[in-house]
Amino acid sequence: MPVDFRAGAASACRPDFSLAGAIPGWFSPTGELIMPLFEIETEAHIIITWASNDDDAHQAAKQAYPGEKILRLTKRPRDTWVISKSVLGINGHVDICHTARDCLSKAHGDKVHAIRIYMHETGEDLDRARKVIESNMVMGW
Repeated sequence: MPVDFRAGAASACRPDFSLAGAIPGWFSPTGELIMPLFEIETEAHIIITWASNDDDAHQAAKQAYPGEKILRLTKRPRDTWVISKSVLGINGHVDICHTARDCLSKAHGDKVHAIRIYMHETGEDLDRARKVIESNMVMGW
């Protein structure tokens, strides 16, 4: 049974202290295990991912960025993640390009490949495609 992550649904999740130490994670009201959220910092990226334990989180980062050294791996104290827009330098209205975000998704985060896909799908030149993809990467895709 899938977990309901709609607004308000996650607040019904609770830690299961009866299994403390046996299985890391949170359980939904239906008893389904929800994996903890990890923050993994590499030399060039900060990765936010769900994983059942530290080893799985480490493996996820190594699979995504095999050439990068992991600098920090932290299990988040809650099952949500919030990023301040002001910390990212985003003030006021932000024009998110859904096409660029789709290209980043298709390219699995590979910027160069996303630029190529964007150029192919929109007919934009290299310089414009690079600016659009990079500006959307900064906003998080």
